Amino acid sequence: MLPAASRGSAAHDVGGGGVTERATFGSRAVQAAFAIAAIGAWFVVTRTGAISPLFLPSPAAVWQALLALVQRDEFWLAIRVTLGSIAAAYAIAAVMGIACGWIITRSTLLTKIFEPLVSGIFAIPITLFFPLFILFFGIGAPSKIAYGAVYGFFPITLNTIAAFAHVDRRLIDAARAMGFTRTGILRYVLLPGAFPMVLTGLRIGFFICFASVLGGEAISSASGIGHNIALAAELFEPARMYAWIVCVVTAALTLSAAVSAVERRFREF
Repeated sequence: MLPAASRGSAAHDVGGGGVTERATFGSRAVQAAFAIAAIGAWFVVTRTGAISPLFLPSPAAVWQALLALVQRDEFWLAIRVTLGSIAAAYAIAAVMGIACGWIITRSTLLTKIFEPLVSGIFAIPITLFFPLFILFFGIGAPSKIAYGAVYGFFPITLNTIAAFAHVDRRLIDAARAMGFTRTGILRYVLLPGAFPMVLTGLRIGFFICFASVLGGEAISSASGIGHNIALAAELFEPARMYAWIVCVVTAALTLSAAVSAVERRFREF
């Protein structure tokens, strides 16, 4: 038989797990209810004719346009181009952001110099410099990759700087006193202490890369989902445009769920 304290702890763990599960179920129910309400409002507004179909086509028209899209090779080509650009931009932003953030935190002077500098640059809308990306890399995928990588670099770097700079110095001093090498301090003290905040920066950077690549494609591109949305708008094909937007929303929700699941798994690990 478990001691009273152990039984209490086990009961607390079980109860805590139940509360967490109920909270998760409640949040999912609210999200589902919101989606159903939005689709219902869309159906009612278009059915009553309150908004012209030129601005908001009916769900049925958008569904038919979406079915027509998925049967065409250009749809899958656009998906492949956009997802490939997002993956490349995010990989560059993650590697460079973590590396630069780590290097900066190795010196108190570098941290004092570069942390406000990086924060100040991040406050400037990078979109203002998008024409430069087009000038240097052209209107193809490379300019969107560079644009997304630069935009995603800043939150990852800032979170990495904050993560490593704010690890409790007493833990580092204690590790040194126990004879830990620099590698040991990095592995057993710095990385565990900084990991949660670095992970948050990676999540934020991912969604910034996602949005910036799509935005760049919509502004100036020869292919990709953003390009097709802008093209459908220019050709006054609202059903086709909303079909592409539905693809973006679906991809965003799917990727958000996947990234959140990965983040939870790493936090548990």
